[in-house]
Amino acid sequence: MDRNFYQSLANRSIAGEIFSPQECQEILTSSEIELLPLLNAAYEVRRNFCGKEVMIHIINNAQNGYCPEDCHYCVQAKTSKADIEEYPLKSDEEILAEAKHAYQTGAFRYCMVFAGRGPSERRTEKLAELIQKIKSQYPIEVCVSAGLLNEEKAKILKSAGLDRLNHNLNTSQEHYPHICTTHTYQDRLATLQAAKGAGLEMCSGMIVGMGEESKDVVEVARTLREMNVISIPVNFLMSIDGTQLTERKLDKELNPEYCLRVLCVYRFLNPKAELRVAAGREIHLRSMEVLALYPANSLFLQGYLNTRGASNAKTLQMIKDAGFTIKSEQNLDEILSKEKKNSHCDEHSCQSIKDRQDLRPYSCSPQ
Repeated sequence: MDRNFYQSLANRSIAGEIFSPQECQEILTSSEIELLPLLNAAYEVRRNFCGKEVMIHIINNAQNGYCPEDCHYCVQAKTSKADIEEYPLKSDEEILAEAKHAYQTGAFRYCMVFAGRGPSERRTEKLAELIQKIKSQYPIEVCVSAGLLNEEKAKILKSAGLDRLNHNLNTSQEHYPHICTTHTYQDRLATLQAAKGAGLEMCSGMIVGMGEESKDVVEVARTLREMNVISIPVNFLMSIDGTQLTERKLDKELNPEYCLRVLCVYRFLNPKAELRVAAGREIHLRSMEVLALYPANSLFLQGYLNTRGASNAKTLQMIKDAGFTIKSEQNLDEILSKEKKNSHCDEHSCQSIKDRQDLRPYSCSPQ
């Protein structure tokens, strides 16, 4: 392809044009479309709408395990045999201490995840109290992932000060029965529609590498565009022993180039979105991880829901070395200096399940 082709991709995306499914699949699979000029085109779109800032998210696994759903990829599913640290809802003190640490570490957004099918009325009121406490103490945005919920409950959380509701589509409608049987794709769509109806920003993405085809990857990206989802995490399957997908070794089909092409497609189709390179980036992007920052403008710090990620120092250094900065009231150089003193993560531990100290660092200490 000549230079005009790649420039056209950037121009059309910036203009708001929706690429056809066929075009998107070609971007994912065609050997005639070269990776580096493709990344440069995606970066033009990213820079136009997002500048050179990287939004840092820190995730709090506020409740671990005890989930009645059978999502085949998840270590917390009722069918999972993974060796995880199970616990009920953390105390207010723990959650507030973690929110404080997230803010001091440079996070722009603090994400709380609660296992389960969906919150009861009592749990919804409890979440609202927690959101109010966090927002009153720290200038940080709050996102909650709490399973399936209706518009009435979404409005309660909105009134408490919630900024975003996360509920990932994870895969396409056609492929969904292959990864979960206890709820449907339509259930997930309904939760996003409830968030939209309540006036909440929507956060929703997918997990790449669960046996889907390229058309499924594209369908999810187009659906998120149609729903005007403003925050899109793109995860790459991390195969953890004990989950239903582990034996199929589907994640072995992923490679750095394909993962980067996926991010480019998501940027072209969702030019204004906060596009997050999420779980699995260290494993599947490997030495090409930094290139993900050219289509994506967001990532997680301190690992993921149940697994460790790269050390904070390594991730922050990667951001700085690539010429980006972070969206935060905190200074990147000062944070990086502190994190380098505390860094202890090696390649092996960055791919393992979190232990109690990772999950509950403030369980025995005051705020």
